Amino acid sequence: MVAKRKNFPEEFKRDAVALVRSSKDRTYTDIARGLGIHVETLRKWVREDHSRALGAMGGGAEAGMTSDGQEELKRLRRENARLKEDNEILRKAAAYFARETTR
Repeated sequence: MVAKRKNFPEEFKRDAVALVRSSKDRTYTDIARGLGIHVETLRKWVREDHSRALGAMGGGAEAGMTSDGQEELKRLRRENARLKEDNEILRKAAAYFARETTR
């Protein structure tokens, strides 16, 4: 039989992560057991919190980039979005004209 997935409130997750961060002498296993959750669930919450913190600090793809590099990345992302839109328009036009020539 498959166990039903539990949904935990965000506040519980934040408190669990804070407990991990503040407990230097306790292991993930001890903390997870005390909270009644699986240790890998706790590890996942800590990883997600770390990723969110990096994103809030300008982490991710832009972490460690110079301001010129960040501006270039923004420009390239805008250009990429425009080119994707152009491709979609051309794909729809090609489909339309292909239908017209078969009539």
